[in-house]
Amino acid sequence: MTQITESPTMAIDAKAKALKAAGANVIGFGAGEPDFPTPDHIVEAAAKATHNTAYHRYTPAGGLPELRAAIATKTKRDSELDVGAEQIVVTNGGKQALYNACMAIVDPGDEVILPTPYWVSYPEMIRLAGGEVVAIETTETTGFRATLDQLEQARGDKTKALMFTSPSNPTGAVYPSDEVEAIGRWCVEHGIWVITDEIYEHLTYGEHTFASMPVLVPELAERCIVVNGVAKAYAMTGWRVGWSIAPADVTKKMVSLQSHTTSNVSNVAQVAALAAVSGDLEAAKMMREAFDRRRKKIHSLLNDIDGVDCYEPEGAFYAFPSVKGLLGRTIAGVTMGSAHDLADVVLGEARVAFVPGEGFGAPGYARFSYALSDDDLEEGVGRFAELIKSS
Repeated sequence: MTQITESPTMAIDAKAKALKAAGANVIGFGAGEPDFPTPDHIVEAAAKATHNTAYHRYTPAGGLPELRAAIATKTKRDSELDVGAEQIVVTNGGKQALYNACMAIVDPGDEVILPTPYWVSYPEMIRLAGGEVVAIETTETTGFRATLDQLEQARGDKTKALMFTSPSNPTGAVYPSDEVEAIGRWCVEHGIWVITDEIYEHLTYGEHTFASMPVLVPELAERCIVVNGVAKAYAMTGWRVGWSIAPADVTKKMVSLQSHTTSNVSNVAQVAALAAVSGDLEAAKMMREAFDRRRKKIHSLLNDIDGVDCYEPEGAFYAFPSVKGLLGRTIAGVTMGSAHDLADVVLGEARVAFVPGEGFGAPGYARFSYALSDDDLEEGVGRFAELIKSS
């Protein structure tokens, strides 16, 4: 446990909220959660569920049967992946689904290929399962996408799995369908498992579109675990409902694991998730339009800052600029040795919070979530820019 680090995204968010609680006017680009409220019909379903005494009791560890069935229907509708309810485990957020997946297939000494920049919790989960992380670097020069050549160079006798995500947190990169298919076929050829995180499936922009790997490569289905949840598309981060989709035998083992760790997810939250996945995608469409506008704005504003170079996000709701041009400079009397130093100074001096790239395996970069109001976005980047300009 001493080798596991605190989530830097949660740490930055907590620090920003503590400053706000103390009266500081802090603008936070840290946590990855929509700034919109959960849609009313979902909240109303949850409120009604609190009065149903059946939900005051334990329910199956793998999830409410009606929710598992609804997730299977939603998956077919949204990604064209045809699955059965018996392949689904409802979890405490997508994070637990990812942890369960690692515990289910990764043995001590197994290697898991992980493209960088990665979401902060991926490597910790792999290590908690006893696995070894084999990181492969991607940068803006390749659109933050791993190539087949890189994957092949990383493959070894102990390679068990690939951790894959598109759209990506933290970079906003979206893999084209032909690249997704090629990677899937490479995994099939070499008997490699894939854990694919599809939590941002509804948040792509412009000509960029989401593609599900097991749909493009059906042969992969027996060695693939899909992770998803209601957090991002329905503005439900705090409700903590995610799920995994896996071969039935693997799912059975993950249900056993969950029965000994958390048991069932809160029943009220599961009913809320049922209302979300059974409904339409109008709320997701509205949020996507707002995020599309904001991504263009933050991309432009960040690139106007001397020393900052921002690749245009293609999906999710994050900008991931390089701040290497600011390293070595003195800002507010402090010489910038890392993106972490920069984040500390900007929060302290400008009251603007963002997450340094070190936590994502990408020193010299920073993650800015643009899931905040248009006014706060402009004000926050403006403060950052003014601090850099005046130093």
